[in-house]
Amino acid sequence: MEHAEVVRRMILFDKGDARRIQHFLKVYMFSAMIGNMENLPPKQQEIVEIAAILHDIGIHPAEKKYGFSNGKLQEQEGPAYARALLEEVGGYAPELIDRVCFLIAHHHTYEGVDGPDWQILLEADFLVNSFEKNMPEEAIKKMRSRVFKTGSGIAMLNNQYGYEE
Repeated sequence: MEHAEVVRRMILFDKGDARRIQHFLKVYMFSAMIGNMENLPPKQQEIVEIAAILHDIGIHPAEKKYGFSNGKLQEQEGPAYARALLEEVGGYAPELIDRVCFLIAHHHTYEGVDGPDWQILLEADFLVNSFEKNMPEEAIKKMRSRVFKTGSGIAMLNNQYGYEE
């Protein structure tokens, strides 16, 4: 596991919350797979994988601060915690940390997607959320046509649910 220390730290951050730990591990795996299948350059692959691990880091801080955590609060609260964690781990370039924090601040934002790393994070998170939330088929297909852009992400979604189209 290439980002084992980041994963370990995120598990400690979410200690006692098995559901969220399981969630980010699945998003991480889907992001890694889609990025590899889409032939992302190594730097972008690293960014999307680290962002996937840390994408929901704002949930607990938002819950503590506001008593709940919606997508916008996760985006708002997450980057500072992600930055601190990555700086503690060390060895990451400032540009990488900045992009990871940007992706965390936009992982529930579907407009203005400016790169394949952001696109892949959205798709991977949806692949997991659609299953975990037991979304209806109509909602899944709507998101597929509205949000999914990578051939690999579309194929994974279709395979996950047995869709032919």
